[in-house]
Amino acid sequence: MNIRSLTRGDGVVIGAAVLLFIASFLDLYSIDGAPDSYEIPGLWSSGPVVLGVVLAGIIGAALVVVARGLPQPPKVAGLDLGQFGVAFTVFAAWSALGNVFDPSGGANNFDTEGSGPDAGTGLILALVATLVMAAAAVATPLVPALKGALVPAPRPAAPQPYGGQPQGGYGYPGAQQPAGYGQPQPGQPGQPYGEPQQPPQPQPPAGNFSPFWFAVPVPRPLFAEDGSPTPIAELAPGTWYLAVEQRGQALVAQTQDGRRGVLQDTSGIQRG
Repeated sequence: MNIRSLTRGDGVVIGAAVLLFIASFLDLYSIDGAPDSYEIPGLWSSGPVVLGVVLAGIIGAALVVVARGLPQPPKVAGLDLGQFGVAFTVFAAWSALGNVFDPSGGANNFDTEGSGPDAGTGLILALVATLVMAAAAVATPLVPALKGALVPAPRPAAPQPYGGQPQGGYGYPGAQQPAGYGQPQPGQPGQPYGEPQQPPQPQPPAGNFSPFWFAVPVPRPLFAEDGSPTPIAELAPGTWYLAVEQRGQALVAQTQDGRRGVLQDTSGIQRG
């Protein structure tokens, strides 16, 4: 699971899930005139609230976050795991709203004095948490501010010229060089035995474009340079890629394994 794939919206979902968990230990009811010694049960004492609000909300948040962090989310009945999570969060908010309106579950409809207990602090906080959770889960793919990376990619030490490597390795600051890269190749023509052979340096593209390192805020497809509609790779957040050419609003990018392709969606990229 790639934590750098999580968005700001996912951070809101996680925070709302934590608030919901805290609310589950608070009062389910609020009874006017109850003595201080009277113990009011928490949300865990009500089966409908536990299943329909607490567990549904927490499970929904977990599905949303896990689906975002996986490179290829699994599908259930033709739907992505994240879509199931969104449905769970909406159901939890709907259930919380119903329980706030009728916290006693119809017990106040008996012919007794008073109108029954009101919603307690825990139930009200659970409603707020599930509403925020559902709103963030639904709005994250639609609102640009929520689609930004939750954990920005670390900046490299300095941009490198085209064909070079960032300090510590290509694609991620501090990584080691691949085995055998730039090592001596004995027996090469024109090279003394045992002397390292310098790899050829590609020429930079013509024009005013200067190659630079960049990272994407969310996973984005990389298409072939021949215009094929099938992606050849997927750029992942948290990894630095080298932009070697600009074609209008698109960039020609190079992956860690040396493949080149066209990044059509360059909105929100982080330059190194």
